[in-house]
Amino acid sequence: MLNTIAAGLLLPFLGTAAGSACVFFMKRSLSKQVQRALTGFAAGVMTAASIWSLLIPAMEMAEDKGKLAFLPAVIGFWCGILFLLLLDSVIPHLHMNAEKAEGLPSRLARTTMMVLAVTLHNIPEGMAVGVVYAGLRSGSETMSTGGAFALALGIAIQNFPEGAIISMPLHAEGKSKGKAFFDGVLSGAVEPVGAALTILFAGLFLPAMPYLLSFAAGAMIYVVVEELIPEMSEGEHSNIGVMMFSVGFTLMMILDVALG
Repeated sequence: MLNTIAAGLLLPFLGTAAGSACVFFMKRSLSKQVQRALTGFAAGVMTAASIWSLLIPAMEMAEDKGKLAFLPAVIGFWCGILFLLLLDSVIPHLHMNAEKAEGLPSRLARTTMMVLAVTLHNIPEGMAVGVVYAGLRSGSETMSTGGAFALALGIAIQNFPEGAIISMPLHAEGKSKGKAFFDGVLSGAVEPVGAALTILFAGLFLPAMPYLLSFAAGAMIYVVVEELIPEMSEGEHSNIGVMMFSVGFTLMMILDVALG
């Protein structure tokens, strides 16, 4: 069981690291249209994961509440939204293609705030993987090894292009390929750490599992709506973002149902 959990926690991080390594093999930076496509794909994966891997299991765990089975999911979802809103308001960060930083005023370098933006994005992904594996570890009937692996694999797949999206612009901003790769990898390191902490926390409060699942879902949906959808829709030909959103959503849905 421990080996299975360790592999599941590391898989998304490896996806980010592999994507960040693209900076060594690709000579040119990603075009805006390619970035929109990859961002749309990531948004689709995260949305589907929030529904099939987190919110639905949360409501299934609360079936004993009858018609109020939705309550833990609603409460947890909103706590996740507000938690990311707080982080988004406090942590200085700079989204791709943006000129003005968000969060508290800071004198941090532009490239540092770009890394912080992706790190902020990765926090709910790590939490999602952690809480699902915590449910698996607790012996919950609504969690399966295949379902947990499907979530980790889905996030790893969408982390690959995300790694490239962060490392290549950093190189274009003037950083060496090695430093750009390191920063890309560093932005993904928060995922296994966050996942491990979530497993520890969830293990102490197993009755709160439905709330934790929906909390992670709310945090991911906040990232999708606040960051990814605007980025995939900006400029002309934004339909490529919508199409790739649909591809990512479909892939994650297939993985969860087929492996779960």
